[in-house]
Amino acid sequence: MSLLPLENIPALQDEVRALAAERGAVILAHNYQVPEIQDVAHYVGDSLGLAQKAAESGEPVIAFCGVHFMAETASILCPDKTVLIPDLAAGCSLADSISPDQLRAWQAKHPGAVTVMYVNTTAEIKALTDYCVTSSNAVAVVEQILRERGEDTEILFGPDMFLGRYVEKRIGRPMHVWDGECHVHAGIRPSDIADVRAANPGSDFLVHPECGCSTSVMEYVASGDVDSEGVHMLSTGGMLKYAADHKGRGGKVIMATEVGMLHPLKMAAPDVDFVAANERASCRFMKMITLVGLRDALAHMQYEVRVPPAIAERARVPIERMVAIG
Repeated sequence: MSLLPLENIPALQDEVRALAAERGAVILAHNYQVPEIQDVAHYVGDSLGLAQKAAESGEPVIAFCGVHFMAETASILCPDKTVLIPDLAAGCSLADSISPDQLRAWQAKHPGAVTVMYVNTTAEIKALTDYCVTSSNAVAVVEQILRERGEDTEILFGPDMFLGRYVEKRIGRPMHVWDGECHVHAGIRPSDIADVRAANPGSDFLVHPECGCSTSVMEYVASGDVDSEGVHMLSTGGMLKYAADHKGRGGKVIMATEVGMLHPLKMAAPDVDFVAANERASCRFMKMITLVGLRDALAHMQYEVRVPPAIAERARVPIERMVAIG
């Protein structure tokens, strides 16, 4: 929910649009951003989509409305561009759950293992990684590794333990999984899902396979802790396509992901009542990005995110593999 008076939002949005045009900036916003940020962005999407848009952007400036590791990814892919973030303190609890020293120690215990890291990690972690993945392509990437390197290949998977467990169930074999989670993951439990589904019988249940906060739900569905009847595992595009396909039909649909995704869904199908599986599933770091902060970042060209060249060069390899796999 916005903290700005409603009458101030349109004027600020106009100011932001004018500044973006003046600075030659493209505004990229994550699905978890507040509505007024999403509405002013040139592109709204998930981590993979934002990385792809950053890589193909022709503008000299990228104003990244997301968390710090996402802006780092844009900087790595676009070393010749200026990447700004409206708040340098917008971090990620999942990214903070593993440090470079911890990863090096883990790798030392498993020499020869392939390191696969969720994109929700810092540039330093990516620089130590063989493959980056999103929730949507994690299974495909691991399966490809096993095909190319052999079924007995050791895999270090992190830092999200829920996504790691889900991948293990899908591929039918164990990996070494890091014990990490984000604060939004922890807020969505089987009991929450059971309660909201019981209160809305017959409603479809959408689970976003690319949003970080849904990975715990994915694991619960795969393990049978959540009834799979009516469950749709959908990407951002798939979820928005679902909304477009159901426009005009009305009804109620339960959505298990960060609550910011409600805004684009309701824009796509205003007559459908989209309900959050857990209304408290809100990323406090994402919500640190504000229109005022975005305006000031563009006005003063401040809060630049730039990854040191040596780290960026190593981190670019697993990121480009992720972008190429899609």
